[in-house]
Amino acid sequence: MSASSSDLPNWQVFTFRHGTRRSLRSEVFLDYALYGEPDDAHTVDYYFWALRSAGRIIVVDTGYASEVAARRDRIVLHDPIEMLAEHLGVDADDVTDVVVTHCHYDHIGNLSRFPRAEVHLAAAELAFVRSGALSHQLVGHFSEPAEVDLLDSLDRAGRITAVVEPTDLAPGVRLIPVGGHTPGQLMVEVHTSAGPVLLTSDALHFREELDRDMPFSSCMDLPATYRTFETIRAYEAAGSRLVPGHDAGALDGMTRIATDVGVIG
Repeated sequence: MSASSSDLPNWQVFTFRHGTRRSLRSEVFLDYALYGEPDDAHTVDYYFWALRSAGRIIVVDTGYASEVAARRDRIVLHDPIEMLAEHLGVDADDVTDVVVTHCHYDHIGNLSRFPRAEVHLAAAELAFVRSGALSHQLVGHFSEPAEVDLLDSLDRAGRITAVVEPTDLAPGVRLIPVGGHTPGQLMVEVHTSAGPVLLTSDALHFREELDRDMPFSSCMDLPATYRTFETIRAYEAAGSRLVPGHDAGALDGMTRIATDVGVIG
């Protein structure tokens, strides 16, 4: 954070689990056979987040769209827009800021349902999705063409703010580009009454990645992924609480306001 922590407002960090799927360890960890371990079942949960302070709401990612989930065999537990309304009393029409941590289908799937929001996205991510690289199957398999096209439309409409370096979106909310999983992967550091919270998004899908130095199966830059692990470890050593992007235990230890909703702060 750019200001002294004593000068920053406290935010609440809401974590919403909106989807899930059963997978295999060999499907989620890169080159899993090299570890010489038996395969086993692995749960992948899907989240988005909302930050609240003094009546202001910032939404971080927007989950996957139901029709895309059906095609990709993902389970929809809840509609993200309905979760915001039910648990925070927030209408998506009134949200003015959405952070897109990266451009995969499970993070921008409902972006069109926030008609007034300014979208905060890493400049490197925007350049990446425009580069033509997504036309290759191994690069573009986590992207939806219509959702990526929407970003161009939003940019032409002047609704995208491109993040080039660590940037304070608001006092107590910092956007941190790190790369690795995608070239413009963002993390979000949030000041709360319970201490700093680092929403890693897919810079860290599962806690086990960090504990065992085991990258996720999809990363655009493997050395950058390992460097990002070191960055995350430094944040944790400095006192930040980590919230991984897809870990089945991400809600553990949070104050539960519903089965699939937890809050810190």
